[in-house]
Amino acid sequence: MTTIGADEAMAAIFSEDRAVRDWLSVEAALTRGLAEAAVIDGGTAERIVAACVPQVVDRDVLWSETALVGYPILPLVRMICAALDETDAGYVHWGATTQDIMDCALALQMRDAADRLLQLVAALGDALSLLVERHAGTVMPGRTHAQQAVPTTFGAKCAVFLDEFTRHRSRLFTARRRVAVVSLFGAGGTSAALGDKADVVRAEVARQLGLTVTVVPWHVARDRVAELATTAAMVSATCVRLAREVVDLSRTEVGEVGEVDGMYRGASSTMPQKANPISAELTIGFGVMAATAASAMLRAMEAGHERAAGEWQVEWQALPLACTSAAGALRTAVSLAKGLRVFPTRMRENLDADGGRIMAEAYMITLASKVGRDRAHEIVYQAVRESRTTGRPLLSTVQGSVTPEIWAEVGPIMPTAEDYLGSVPQVCAAAVAEWRRGDPSESSDPDAMASEKELELR
Repeated sequence: MTTIGADEAMAAIFSEDRAVRDWLSVEAALTRGLAEAAVIDGGTAERIVAACVPQVVDRDVLWSETALVGYPILPLVRMICAALDETDAGYVHWGATTQDIMDCALALQMRDAADRLLQLVAALGDALSLLVERHAGTVMPGRTHAQQAVPTTFGAKCAVFLDEFTRHRSRLFTARRRVAVVSLFGAGGTSAALGDKADVVRAEVARQLGLTVTVVPWHVARDRVAELATTAAMVSATCVRLAREVVDLSRTEVGEVGEVDGMYRGASSTMPQKANPISAELTIGFGVMAATAASAMLRAMEAGHERAAGEWQVEWQALPLACTSAAGALRTAVSLAKGLRVFPTRMRENLDADGGRIMAEAYMITLASKVGRDRAHEIVYQAVRESRTTGRPLLSTVQGSVTPEIWAEVGPIMPTAEDYLGSVPQVCAAAVAEWRRGDPSESSDPDAMASEKELELR
């Protein structure tokens, strides 16, 4: 069954076809590295590289033998060898171990997965920045503990999300750099089979694949892999928070925002009035799965000695699920943000839904300038209780709670919701400016993100 809302680009990165092609690419890069270090001659290298192509692989045989061996590289190497004469075949996979090949391929997948997540974060951040600018002055109730608190604006609310995604962008750039690392350390991590040629071969493999060189093995050090998975999960968690906000604000009783409108969009099979928040719901579902998968990656870090005994297999399932789920969460969140409908009139109406009691702090602070904060708090607190009992607006109740002399001084300066927004304009401007400034890592790594025009959101 096709996963509804899934990101096809990320799914392709972790596909069977991509894995096989990457394993072959790594074997070819290893061969070129051996030639660079003069372990084999150029002609032998050319013939081996020519055999490292998908056409030599019988997929049915590959997977049936993988089930027997437990890993796919031995049967893959045999198929490459079968396409060569005996002399050339003797140098295939020279000095490497199965995990070297699979980890180099994994590094390529993780690098591209990070790029895709960065593309999606860029699209979401751009959509949020437009919402911040457009609604910096759209006044609405701010809510704490799910109850009205003080006035804010919808732009300020979106600015908090935008600032969080700005930090996620930096985290993803960092994770991308860390995961794009070569692995070529042999059976136990000592590179003994390559002897004094190891550094040259490893450097050439890294160059061929576009990976960073390291001289320290990471067969059981899976912190890089876990970092990408947990970063993806953190990004997803913010997507979920955004989606839940939309679900809450689009409730019939609140009605301050709504997803993009369309014939039968979010329709119910039995209730004709329904327009369910389907993008938000998909975002939440994907985000929950990303977090679940990422938690498994922490267990995958527990591998012992110089090779895992089961922990690595956890990673095979957990990492692709974390990345594909995160991409799904981001992709649907982009759609959500781009099509979001905002209803300022309803927001303004909701400010008055509780008899103006959302202005309690504003009235208290204004009154405090005359009677002190503690006394002002008590006066307004009692006025709120009376207002709730009588149904009278809070402002008139406060007026009746102080002397005419005090009211004569504070009454004319009692603020409206529009007056009591504090540093909201600065918050919105700062969040947008920081997002558009970009991450410093981007300029130092031109390949870190594909161009914006390559981003296709279906």
